[in-house]
Amino acid sequence: MIETFRNIFKIHDLRQRILFTVMILSLERIGTHIVTPGIDTTILAEGMKNLSGTLFGLYDLFAGGAFSKAAVFGLGIMPYISASIILQLLGAVVPYIQRLQKEGEEGRKKITQYTRYGTLFISAMQSFGVAVFLESIEVNGVKAVIDPGMGFRILTMISMSTGTILIMWLGELIDERGIGNGISLIIFIGIIARLPAAIIEEWIQFSSGNRALLTELFLIALAFFIVAGVVLLTQATRKIPVQYAKRVVGRKVYGGVNTHFPLRVNTAGVMPIIFAQAIMFIPSTLFSFFPESEFIGTLQRAFSMESWFYWMVYGIMIVFFTYFYTAIALNPVDVADNLKKQGGFIPGVRPGKKTAEYLDSILTRITLPGSIALAIVAIIPYILVRVFNISYNYASFFGGTGLLIIVGVALDTIQRFESHLYMRHYDGFMKGGRVRGRRS
Repeated sequence: MIETFRNIFKIHDLRQRILFTVMILSLERIGTHIVTPGIDTTILAEGMKNLSGTLFGLYDLFAGGAFSKAAVFGLGIMPYISASIILQLLGAVVPYIQRLQKEGEEGRKKITQYTRYGTLFISAMQSFGVAVFLESIEVNGVKAVIDPGMGFRILTMISMSTGTILIMWLGELIDERGIGNGISLIIFIGIIARLPAAIIEEWIQFSSGNRALLTELFLIALAFFIVAGVVLLTQATRKIPVQYAKRVVGRKVYGGVNTHFPLRVNTAGVMPIIFAQAIMFIPSTLFSFFPESEFIGTLQRAFSMESWFYWMVYGIMIVFFTYFYTAIALNPVDVADNLKKQGGFIPGVRPGKKTAEYLDSILTRITLPGSIALAIVAIIPYILVRVFNISYNYASFFGGTGLLIIVGVALDTIQRFESHLYMRHYDGFMKGGRVRGRRS
């Protein structure tokens, strides 16, 4: 491993890309600490203490803690992700978007342009809502916003929308001149930034005698096995054998190759958890506006993160959204048509409609265990909070959205390192073989 890291920094191009990526990520982290003008930071910090377990807490996770600080990067990269998801969903129902998705590089450029326009529009709407929310924060009769009104709202819209566009540009710079996926790395570094504070908090609990040594060792071992399980879930594929018919063009013979088409067990990635979490946080966020109602209090306890009812509904929604997003992300009909055009076929299955039905049946079967595993990984942090009484910030690194993003981005970045190393005839991180799923 040490030799591999030495080899990475021996390659001039790779070294320059790594240093550029680190510089851009450092600039992004600086932006998360620059507070929007017109806010009393002391009152804001007091009013933002109870964000965890609400929709705002989920948003703060993806913003890398910038939302709770009302920073200029407070919206994070979520407006860009929302615009990308909306366009991807529209691609399943709008013929014009479908045509753009199939037009190659030109279509991709147009979709990117529409995504940027959508990002700016969503940022403006969300920043206006954030400004109204900040004006409502009040502690002991003192408001967090020094001078509330339309002037503050417009200033917040300009500041936060500009911050989101700047983050999007920084992510594109990483894609072009850095290493790894820029947007994913920005989310990754925002989640990792919470780890030191969570570890310090847990160390204080241990050193003060509130946590036994055996419990801490068990949690460390559990974290190791959970991460290993998430890696397996992320990399697991079902290989569908594919043969290509021989074609004679002039004096050359093309095709006749036996290969396979990989169907991922977790095609949907982290999106089902994000969708389910966003919906499950809506009731608790709404209930917080009615603190004196007894009926609302009963519903709030049912939808609290410590409730078995919450875990059951949350798990069912993850399974549902896994099937829903898989159906959007991978269309068996399109895969069957592409195989047919390229002269490929699955042995024992007729090309065309029968191939699409066969792929759909396989995808349905492998998605079920994948969705159940995804639901278990998502629920683990809540179980740990209840059983071991650890903080949610620390428990969030044992599963859920954060861990899936961390593992997925880490694997993708390692695969890119491996690509550069193999191109220059160096050993990668796994000397016995390449990382599974590595892009060629």
